[in-house]
Amino acid sequence: MSDRTAEPGAATSWRLAARLARRDLRGGLKGVRIFVACLLLGVAAIAAVGSLAASIEAGLSKEGAALLGGDLAVRIVHVEATPEQQSYLEDLGTVSRMADMRAMAGRIAPDGTKERRTLVQLSAVDGAYPLYGTPRFDPALPVDAALAKTGGAWGAVVEGSLARRLGLAPGDTLRIGTLDYEVRAEILTTPDRGSAGLTWGPRVMVAFDSLAETGLIQPGSLVNYHYRVALSRGADVEQARAALQAQFPDAGWQVRDRRNGTPQVREFVERVAMFLTLVGLTALVVGGVGVANGVKDYLDGKIGTIATLKCIGATDGLIVRMFMLEVLAFAGAGILGGLVLGAVIPPVGLALLADLLPVPAVAGLYPVPLAVAGASGLLVALAFAVWPLAATRDVRPARLFRALVAATGRRVRWSDAALGFGALIVLAALTLATARDTLLVIWFGVGLVAAFALLRLTGWLAVRLARALQALRPGAVVRLALANLNRPGSPAPSVVLSLGLGLTVLVTVSLVDGNLARQVQEDLPENAPAYFFIDIQGPQSDAFAEAVSAIPGVRAVDRSPMLRGRFVAINGVPASEATVAPGGEWMLRGDRGLTYAARPPEGTTIVAGKWWPEDYDGPPLVSFEAEGAMELGIGIGDTITVNVLGREITAEIASLRELDWRTLGINFLMIFTPNTLAGAPQTVLATAEMTPAAEAAVERAVAQDFPNVSAIRVRDALETVATYVENLGAAVRGISAVTILSGLLVLAGALAAGQRARTYDAVVLKVLGATRGRLAAVHLTEFALLGLATAVVSAALGTVGAWAVVDLVMGARFTVLPWTLLATVAGTLVVTVGIGIALSWRTLSARPAGPLRQGAG
Repeated sequence: MSDRTAEPGAATSWRLAARLARRDLRGGLKGVRIFVACLLLGVAAIAAVGSLAASIEAGLSKEGAALLGGDLAVRIVHVEATPEQQSYLEDLGTVSRMADMRAMAGRIAPDGTKERRTLVQLSAVDGAYPLYGTPRFDPALPVDAALAKTGGAWGAVVEGSLARRLGLAPGDTLRIGTLDYEVRAEILTTPDRGSAGLTWGPRVMVAFDSLAETGLIQPGSLVNYHYRVALSRGADVEQARAALQAQFPDAGWQVRDRRNGTPQVREFVERVAMFLTLVGLTALVVGGVGVANGVKDYLDGKIGTIATLKCIGATDGLIVRMFMLEVLAFAGAGILGGLVLGAVIPPVGLALLADLLPVPAVAGLYPVPLAVAGASGLLVALAFAVWPLAATRDVRPARLFRALVAATGRRVRWSDAALGFGALIVLAALTLATARDTLLVIWFGVGLVAAFALLRLTGWLAVRLARALQALRPGAVVRLALANLNRPGSPAPSVVLSLGLGLTVLVTVSLVDGNLARQVQEDLPENAPAYFFIDIQGPQSDAFAEAVSAIPGVRAVDRSPMLRGRFVAINGVPASEATVAPGGEWMLRGDRGLTYAARPPEGTTIVAGKWWPEDYDGPPLVSFEAEGAMELGIGIGDTITVNVLGREITAEIASLRELDWRTLGINFLMIFTPNTLAGAPQTVLATAEMTPAAEAAVERAVAQDFPNVSAIRVRDALETVATYVENLGAAVRGISAVTILSGLLVLAGALAAGQRARTYDAVVLKVLGATRGRLAAVHLTEFALLGLATAVVSAALGTVGAWAVVDLVMGARFTVLPWTLLATVAGTLVVTVGIGIALSWRTLSARPAGPLRQGAG
């Protein structure tokens, strides 16, 4: 029968198809286990990442006030709020003050000698701290008791990493600046730890009133003053924030409220979750190839059933609907299993990683990420199952009287194609709709389609190349291996595509991770500074430079004045309303370092405009970093307005500079004319190049003569960054492993699908005199050639992808890591050959009688 046979009504046809499918499904999941496993893995990856991100975001929302430290939080750089401003804040509710800054801390031994010093993040809090939540110390002490002045000594609590680094215990003395503190406890957790962002040292908490005695607070010192407000009962946070900003529009402070108290953490979580979701989606698409192979293999085993149904009058439409329902049932099993795993994994992971997370997460069942994961799995199943389902139209009743082999042709209707492509389009739309960065998703989609097409082409070329090489009549083993690769229904295209996609992701991630580690740890410029010194007071500047330069081994000391400023407007448009290119938003958040200079700094390259005369005394001008200007959409003649110490300065862009941030020297986004900022309170930033042997002497000299100066060791700072990169890389590699596992499942399924034909070939060759060893050599050669082709292409695609990320996105220098690529090739060969031989073992052991009776089918 054919499509011309009259079909029953749609509802009747679907009911009949459902009844037939239900009966046919009594055989269970035999033959489709890999299909189900592929969907389960992909859905589980997407659901787990989404649920984990939702758990953290729920924690951010639930604990917003505790994480922020209040219902409202005001941050000012360099100077405290004025009495009028503080009075206004106190009228809103209870106010807690905190000063946050970097400082050097050193343990004082019992004999009075000072041991090793290290950089710390110093938080000075008042008696109202914390307004929300409860800090936990070891031993357990109230905040007041831990920090109060007792017996002539102020108290301090320190993070465990600092206690271990300096060998501190309760009762020990810790010197910060010129003041000695008594260490009273170790910090276990504080409610506002998630709002700290990236810090360059462990945290030390002291009393606010003790800070004046340290000698660290000088005009222009880089201090962040925080004022947290617990609003009076019944007050509306949005109205209170709007009224505060309206009352002091030119205060130059940053105001946040509990609704988004940790925007940096939230944005970081969203970006990482988006990236991991895309990698999970790649795993799901790889699994889609397994879906197609699984459905094809399943339907190949149903050819007799299909032919029988057509003999008794079943239409093509009824057959397609019947097996479509069966495929949906199998897909449902895989999707359900994936959703269960995706819902269970995050709470377990959160319980294990609770102390490592910057914010408390709220474990629970989150329907939205589960729904997105389930819908993605269903759409992939539909998209990849359409093509083998369409092949059932080519099965004719005459097949009952011939060998039951799979159909060799396919008659894909426009409706079938529309369903498959429509599912992919809906999947793309769903991904875009749930993405924070649509441009990232678009580029990811373009890259995935390109990789898909190239790997598919590689599989096709591998088959054609095998046919061409076979014509050269190589040795018997190689000739038979090449014949297996180009046989009808060869698994080569599916294996190259599925395993290749997973390997491409893994190579990309490994090369990006390796390049970042290389940049951080190995590729430091030869003359990179060993230290950055901050909070040098103007009157100290010359004496500091002389003292450090006099130490043997110090090659150069570079200095520059430094202030902090916050963008207020761009060309008169408020910064909050300005349209900037993706990746440029960071410049408009928080404060930026800035300086002034009469002459261009050494090594400066002016790419547009020109520098001002050394004696310039006109309206404010600024030289802007070229790449940053491009991201902000500004150029020569445009204006920027920056708030510095409460004063708004509007400057015209006079020149654009090209900077190489990799030199690790003193670089500023903005350099103003001297007459603009020279009279403002400021500190001096310095760098020092020296031999490793001189570092200890420099530390001692600075600690002794300039206790207010903080030294940031470049290597330590880079190790902090490397830790963040390593943790992120571990997460990405973990989710990439799911992609590889999906590829291995598809590989196993593709090889298993051809087992009957392989078995028939093997027994025929045995009858002709081939030994098991010779047959094993044939299979070994076949799988080695297949794995080598896949590995080489994946390594090339992964290298291109890593180059794009490192060079174009991160602006860093990309280096090919040959050992990573060799490991990929070797690993792929081992895995492909291992799985192939394992699946072929039964083939090599088959006795001739059975297969010869049944034929190739």
